[in-house]
Amino acid sequence: MYLIEVQDEEIVKKLNPKFELLENSDAKAIIITSKSNSDKYDFVSRFFAPGVGINEDPVTGSAHCSLAPYWGNKLGKNELIGFQASARTGIVRCIWIGNRVVLKGRQ
Repeated sequence: MYLIEVQDEEIVKKLNPKFELLENSDAKAIIITSKSNSDKYDFVSRFFAPGVGINEDPVTGSAHCSLAPYWGNKLGKNELIGFQASARTGIVRCIWIGNRVVLKGRQ
């Protein structure tokens, strides 16, 4: 899995990947993320895995288990709010406790 941080959340939101190229790459999953421009969220992300048959997952718990410690270290926080900027969108509350991440959200 690749985790790629970009400069701004607008890059994350406007990203238009070429899935046919990604499905032949060595990347089984790619998380694109940035710090949020909003006070409502700590970070934004999108998750792509065309190599395993998922072009874009709408809200990805496993990605947030990686994003919580990544952004927690950068922002000095153990409780974070992530916004997944897929077409469906989703908000995930992440509580990072040692080597575990607790996720909370709504369907």
